[in-house]
Amino acid sequence: MNYGFLSELVIKPGKKDGLWVLVEPLRYMSRLYKEQIVIPAGFVTDFASVPRVPIAYWFYGDRAHRESVLHDFLFQKHLVGFNLANRIFLEAMKSRKKPWCIRWPMYVGVKFGGGWAYKSGPDRFFVLN
Repeated sequence: MNYGFLSELVIKPGKKDGLWVLVEPLRYMSRLYKEQIVIPAGFVTDFASVPRVPIAYWFYGDRAHRESVLHDFLFQKHLVGFNLANRIFLEAMKSRKKPWCIRWPMYVGVKFGGGWAYKSGPDRFFVLN
């Protein structure tokens, strides 16, 4: 089964600094989930929550926008469990040919640092109409 993004990321700035809004749906076919995941237009994201520590952000900030939108959506909708959401994030980075030195540290970061974000996800889910 082929997997990967089926559409481009089309966004605009949100009303608050650091927030972005999808202008068009973002579609991803997951080999792990075995279905297409559609993130609707209007979905609000902050991309990857990489700490603003200079070296960490220099290496990992602004590296995986599409993948981060997908991960935010999975965390906020609870479409899948915590571990599968993180594995789909890793799968998506691999589908876009992100080098292992980028994808593995980002995966480890969400796996060990994303518990709070997953638990609070449904409270943060927001789609502009």
